[in-house]
Amino acid sequence: MSIFGESVPFHKMQGCGNDFVVIDNRSVHVPEAAMADWARKICARAFGVGADGIFFLDDAQDPAQDYRWHFFNSDGSRAEMCGNASRCAGKLAHALGLAPAEHVFGTDAGPIRAKVLLDGPDAGRVRVRLTPPKGIETGISLNVDAAPMTVHFADTGVPHAVVLVDDVASVNVRELGRKLRFHERFAPAGTNVNFAQIKDRSTLLLRTYERGVEDETYACGTGACATQLVAHTLGLTDARADLTTTGGEVLTVILDDGEIHLQGAAELTFKGELYLKPLGLKR
Repeated sequence: MSIFGESVPFHKMQGCGNDFVVIDNRSVHVPEAAMADWARKICARAFGVGADGIFFLDDAQDPAQDYRWHFFNSDGSRAEMCGNASRCAGKLAHALGLAPAEHVFGTDAGPIRAKVLLDGPDAGRVRVRLTPPKGIETGISLNVDAAPMTVHFADTGVPHAVVLVDDVASVNVRELGRKLRFHERFAPAGTNVNFAQIKDRSTLLLRTYERGVEDETYACGTGACATQLVAHTLGLTDARADLTTTGGEVLTVILDDGEIHLQGAAELTFKGELYLKPLGLKR
C-alpha cells in the first residue's frame, strides 16, 4: 500500500465543459449514505479533483435497465438528473462494457435512454432521451429587487427557470441567477436559472446558473432542454435547435411528439487513483 494509504480508481469526464468525476461503484462499493461526503470532498477544486458534480455507476435494480447512477452536485446535494452528465455516463458505460451503444439506465428522475453515435458526422457524440417534461409555465411575473421580470419554467428532470434576453453577454449571471435560484416563487427546492438569447428559429445562445454548483457553469444539458422547450412552446423556435453554451460548445435539442432528445459531446479527459486518507474519506 502507498504511503498515502488506500486508493480507488476514478474517471474524469466533461460534456460541453460541464465536468464530472465518475466512480465505477460495482468495484469500489461506496455506501449511498457516504456519497454526499465523497461528492463535496472530491469535487472541491484545489483540495480534491475538482468537478461540477460526481456520479457513481451501479448495477441496475430494474431488469429493463442496464445500470443505474447516483448523481451529486459539487456541494453534496443529490440531483434527480443532469443532461450533460447523462451523456458522459452513456459513453463511459459503453466503453467499460457495462452497456451496448444504445441502452437504458436508471436515475432518480426515471429511466434515461442513451445512444452513443458510432458512425456518421456526429460519431463520438451521445444522444439521450430525457424523461417527459412537467410543470411547464410561461409568462410568470416576478419582482426581483423591486423590478418586474418575466420568467418561464419547465422541469426537465430538474427544475429550470428560463429568462429570455436581448443580449445574453450583458447579463450578470452569478448575481441575477442566484436571486432567482433562491426566489420564494421556487421555494423550497429552488431552481436552476437559464438566460437565453434567440438568434433565429434554430439557434440560441445560453448561459446557466446551476443549483448545487451555485455559480454559472460552462453548460447545462437539462437547462438547454428546458430553454428550447419554453422557446418552442412560445412559438419562437422550431422543433430542433442548437444552443451555444458559455463554454462555446453546441448542444442540440430535438422535440419529438412530447419527447426531448439532447445531443452533444461527452469526453473522457483522464483517469487515475483517488487517495482516500488525504481527502478524509472512508468506504
